[in-house]
Amino acid sequence: MRKTKSLLFLGSCLALALANNDFVSADQAEAKFSRTELLNKQVTLASPEINAKVSRVRFSRGFKTPLHTHEGPWPRYVLKGRLQVEDNGEVHVYKSGQVFWETGTEMTVENIGKGEAEIIIFEMATAKPQ
Repeated sequence: MRKTKSLLFLGSCLALALANNDFVSADQAEAKFSRTELLNKQVTLASPEINAKVSRVRFSRGFKTPLHTHEGPWPRYVLKGRLQVEDNGEVHVYKSGQVFWETGTEMTVENIGKGEAEIIIFEMATAKPQ
């Protein structure tokens, strides 16, 4: 049950991140609404008790993160810009509107675009006592 709620939470957060902020009538909403699946991946949670977190990260032009890791593999959604991601020994470039799967191993992210870049990070790590 907790896994289902957690996955529903993650899906809801992604939908909110991608939603258009314009307020429209029902007729306009039908005409403007479309749905595109960006990622479909089966995931086994590390624990039935998890801490779900959604973060927006902004990268200034030319910024590169130091080598780092996150708790577990999870999706990232690029809101704007172009990012070069080196993860698990592989290098890929992602642009606005694309999703990538971070493996949880050591990685770097570099903004290789002409302006600021932004991503949404989804994380579901084992819950820690507060």
